[in-house]
Amino acid sequence: MALSPEPDPGPPAVIELIDVKKTYRSGTLEVEALHRVSMRIDENEFVAITGPSGSGKSTLMHILGCLDVPTEGTYLLSGHDVSAFDEEQLADVRNLFIGFVFQQFNLLAYMSAWRNVELPLIYHGVHPAERRERAFAALEKVDLGDRAHHKPGELSGGQQQRVALARALVTEPAMILADEPTGNLDSASTADILDLFHELNEEGRTIVLITHERDIAARAQRVIQVEDGNLVPAGVELLATGVRP
Repeated sequence: MALSPEPDPGPPAVIELIDVKKTYRSGTLEVEALHRVSMRIDENEFVAITGPSGSGKSTLMHILGCLDVPTEGTYLLSGHDVSAFDEEQLADVRNLFIGFVFQQFNLLAYMSAWRNVELPLIYHGVHPAERRERAFAALEKVDLGDRAHHKPGELSGGQQQRVALARALVTEPAMILADEPTGNLDSASTADILDLFHELNEEGRTIVLITHERDIAARAQRVIQVEDGNLVPAGVELLATGVRP
């Protein structure tokens, strides 16, 4: 008898949350910020996570970024169970697997753009010549090769955010986690950054974008909405309604 072919498992998951719960305690007060959340983000997806203030969106972001750990449940990042890691282990995971982009650019004002970009590689112990080469390549990737020697104060807000994105890319992470990356940008710079995210995604990068702005979220392939510590509706991820460029 002929054997049936194995079903195609599809792309591997970069992120998998299984019944994740997060509870904060202060004295006798207990607040449950996430309620048994389960979700999956596959390799090469561009996903936006959105929700109002106090929805649990920031708590979810902190867990995804290994800035916090679940009270209960399992978090698999690129197949690694990071749910019960200690702070040193979480720091290693952040350095190896996640590229962060924040609303505040977090650039060192006294360093040139390429020096800012190479910083994660210093922590990795990469040789100086390789650090410089990779930093310049990352800046070229975000169309800032001609600004490599400029300090942050000599760059526009949009250019500074592109430097921050280059810094996130330089370690070749499994995913880019962007927390309100356009919050301090004008409309033109916002469009440029979102276009860059799309280009990176089309090249194979997994992008997770945290935003409270629905029009920004709609630029993603998929939108996950958080309300009152739950995925809405009833754990089902909502399809984005926007049109990709």
